[in-house]
Amino acid sequence: MEISDYGPFPYVPINQRPKLTWPGNARVAVWVIPNIEFFPLTHGLAGHAFEAKGKAPTVRPWGQRDYGNRVGIWRIMDVMSKLGIRASATLNSDVCLHHPQIVKAGVELGWEFLGHNETNTRRLTEMDPETELKTIRNCVAQIAETAGTRPVGWLGAALAETWHTLDYLIDEGFEYVADWVNDDQPYMMTVNDRKIVSVPYSYEVNDSPFIYYRNGSIDDFEALIRKQFDVLYEEGAQNGRVMAICLHPFIIGVPHRIKGLESALKYIKSHDQVWFATGSEIARHYVQSGACI
Repeated sequence: MEISDYGPFPYVPINQRPKLTWPGNARVAVWVIPNIEFFPLTHGLAGHAFEAKGKAPTVRPWGQRDYGNRVGIWRIMDVMSKLGIRASATLNSDVCLHHPQIVKAGVELGWEFLGHNETNTRRLTEMDPETELKTIRNCVAQIAETAGTRPVGWLGAALAETWHTLDYLIDEGFEYVADWVNDDQPYMMTVNDRKIVSVPYSYEVNDSPFIYYRNGSIDDFEALIRKQFDVLYEEGAQNGRVMAICLHPFIIGVPHRIKGLESALKYIKSHDQVWFATGSEIARHYVQSGACI
């Protein structure tokens, strides 16, 4: 990607775009994104969102995150299986090495897996170009080996990218990226005359910033999901929208929060013109829709 003051895509206001129609004439394409992450015990973590990282082993904050993989993700799977919703899980490929049972269960549920770095403790912006490309390739290879299908979508750890990332993702056969949280519809990115789709992710409908950083309650988070959906559903009657629900098993997967997620998803499911889709389904339909910008 060329260094520039704006991204590798045109600025097209959302009220000046071709009409985007989802399958079944749905108003909103909803994708649910659990972030399944691995944090090595040898890497110090912050004890609180606004504290500096401690010296390894930081047992308590590490244990909170490990809870998500030991317990929380299984609650999310139970809720989504009960409601018949497939997830698009972002996956640190080191999860494949340490917790392959999670990947196996996701495959059996028909979940899609997106590449999400090898581990969540190293961001692409902390790497030199050679290491960044190696990390992306290693992530792809490990997920493909464990899940049986290579990822076609990417979300960087902490949504971090370098000036090289999009080129590398296209080189490695990725169809879409979710790092750019700047729209309620997909759009095309053009990188050195090559294309990749940006699929909307959310830093708002996201349990990590809302609960972990802003101290929101689960009742507030459930209300946020409902209100976000209501507006997008209304707008989607004129032009299709995407709603991302972004989750972390160690946060939403605890006993006192999981019912809030279930209630919010039931509310969305109670509406007729909703398409629960995976990230790749959204990206591929967009490319074929004739509404690309």
